[in-house]
Parts: sequence; C-alpha cells; structure tokens
Amino acid sequence: MPVPILSTRDLTKTYGRGPDRFDALRGVSLDIDRGDSVAIVGKSGSGKSTLMHLLALLDTPGAGSVHVEGTDARSLNGRRLNALRNQMFGFVFQQFFLNHATTVLDNVVLPLKIAGVGARERRTRGMAVLEQLELADKARNKAGNLSGGQKQRVVIARALANNPRVLFADEPTGNLDSATGRIVEDILFDLNQNHGITLITVTHDHDLAARFNRRLYIRDGQLITTDEEHAA
Repeated sequence: MPVPILSTRDLTKTYGRGPDRFDALRGVSLDIDRGDSVAIVGKSGSGKSTLMHLLALLDTPGAGSVHVEGTDARSLNGRRLNALRNQMFGFVFQQFFLNHATTVLDNVVLPLKIAGVGARERRTRGMAVLEQLELADKARNKAGNLSGGQKQRVVIARALANNPRVLFADEPTGNLDSATGRIVEDILFDLNQNHGITLITVTHDHDLAARFNRRLYIRDGQLITTDEEHAA
C-alpha cells in the first residue's frame, strides 16, 4: 500500500498546568493520502487548528507522532524540519499576513527568498504563480491597495511559490463575502483536482466542508472519523 503523505498516531497536545490545564488534542490518529482533500471540522476550541498546526510541523505534540511520507518528524533536527516544511507545505490563513508596504510580487516570492532561491528565478516563479491566479497585472502594486479577495489570492500565490505538495488552509474564506469566498474555494479545489496538491482545510463552515472528499470531525480534542459517526 502507498505510504500516506501525512499520518499521526496517538497525538496529544496540552496547554497550561494544574487547574489551567487544557487538553487540546487527546489521542488523535489519522492518515491522509497524496492528492486527497480533507476538511477538519469542529466548533471553536475543539482542537481543529491545533491539529492542523501539528500536521504542518508548526508546533510539536505533547505525545504521539506525526509522520511525513513515512518519516517521523521527531527524527528531524531543526534545520531539516524547517527545510522539509518549506519544501513540502504551503499555507493559506484567514489573516492574510501580507506586508502591505511592499509589492505583490515581493510578498509572493518571500518563501523563495527564505529558501535561498536567486533573484532571477524568484521573479520567474513568482510571476508564474501570479499569472496562474490572474494577478500578474498587480505584481507591482502595493499589497495594501488590493481588495480582500485579491489579497487572499496573493496569499495562495505565495503558498504555491515553492511548488508545495500539501496546501494547508485555515478558514481561508472567513474574512471574505460569499461571492468572493466561492471564487477562492474554486481556486483551492482546482489546485487539488487538477494539479494534484493535497488540500487540508480547517473550517467550521459545513457547506464548505461538504465539497471535500473527506471530513474529519473534532470534538473536545478527539477525532470522529466518519460522517456517519458525526451524524449519530
């Protein structure tokens, strides 16, 4: 059988101590295959964003393991972990995290600059993803002058600059109106269905979740793995 692109075993995460202790995740095990589209669904405080941060190697579990293409993330030192995250993963957050004072192109190529890619290649790759998202004409504009929908497309372009195999999106349409949000959704699903990128999205929006191949429901830090169990 193919090795999952991401898997967890008995994942736990706890914040605080004593009376302030909060178990954000309690024994979560799952497998995600290459090219899958997965919605992590739950109410505020359920643990869904914590799970995404652990899957994306942005945080470390209290116990349990995260495997990336069969490699236990615990076996990687800081430099190798950062390199793996930068090469494999792209991130789209509800908050845009753009530098509004610099150009759209400068924002998009930032991950490439961090990765040590030369200026000429950075520009070529940055313009290619802006073209893909129909933003090439905005390359020289200041990011702060864009609409909300345009800013989110810039965030997606930045996420794609390193040609990631997994795209993580945390409430990607949360700050957008319905029509603009639908456009952003369509872009994400096109990347999944036509470009083979594994899509993992955190959402509390059940209409959005319904568009995914799989839904993983989180309740009180525990995983309910099927829609049938969730309905029950």
